[in-house]
Amino acid sequence: MLSLDVDAVRAFVTVADLHSFTRAAEALGTTQGAISVKLKRLEDRIGHRLLERTPRSVRLSAQGAAFLQGAREFIAAHERAIVGLNAPPRHFGLGIAAHVAGPEVPALLSRLHAHDPHLTIEVQLDNSRNLLDLFDQGRLDAAIVHREDDRRDGETLSHERFGWFAAQGFEHRQGEPLRLAALAPTCGVRNVATQALDAVGIKWTEVFLGGGSSAVHAAVSAGLAIAPLSYRIAPSGTVDVGDRFGLPRLPSSEVVLHSSLTDWRSRAALGALAAAFREHRAPAL
Repeated sequence: MLSLDVDAVRAFVTVADLHSFTRAAEALGTTQGAISVKLKRLEDRIGHRLLERTPRSVRLSAQGAAFLQGAREFIAAHERAIVGLNAPPRHFGLGIAAHVAGPEVPALLSRLHAHDPHLTIEVQLDNSRNLLDLFDQGRLDAAIVHREDDRRDGETLSHERFGWFAAQGFEHRQGEPLRLAALAPTCGVRNVATQALDAVGIKWTEVFLGGGSSAVHAAVSAGLAIAPLSYRIAPSGTVDVGDRFGLPRLPSSEVVLHSSLTDWRSRAALGALAAAFREHRAPAL
């Protein structure tokens, strides 16, 4: 009967998730050489090449793609057995910026749960600045946010494109201040947008401040105001009205992952989270 080595399968899943031998080695607390040896033994064991490696990229082979979901389930079953015997439930505090959280959030949480079913997950949605403050204070284990100011730490996950979104029937009379909806005065996206309006001399007024992205989306969908939103999370039925009203182009923004986790199990869970985020964001790039 064919049997599989847990560490080798974990190495394969981690490389597949992170698309990098280097990042996989860091996540698992080992070396690239050790990862390569484990993968070679796994491929020899099952008789198929699982990964195609070039100087610039790592991608799944056809056999690797077919094997990946079963490999995930194999690792998850192993973790459930071990954690159930030896480890107490663990807490994972995750912050996701409101302008980042999109339809992929359930998949992110599902991936975390599959990786470690004994993980207690606490998610906070807020603006990037507030989440970074909580992270710096040690009150969050990880945060997925827009890059703020000149802060260069964090792992880049994707780039986000922004536009001026409104309901299709929204009307703006020339000469009147542009009606805006925003999360809060401290929201980085709001500040970039209002600075862009000020730079070209367009008057604006905030007619709606929401306590969360769902409230802002509701205000935009109802036709109350325009909001600077990511194309990824703009509400269904709204449209980018920037060209129609002659509004300034909004710069794109990097989405970054900040983490304070150091143990290999937590780092592996974080790697799975980052991989799920990239998978769901890829079509929007």
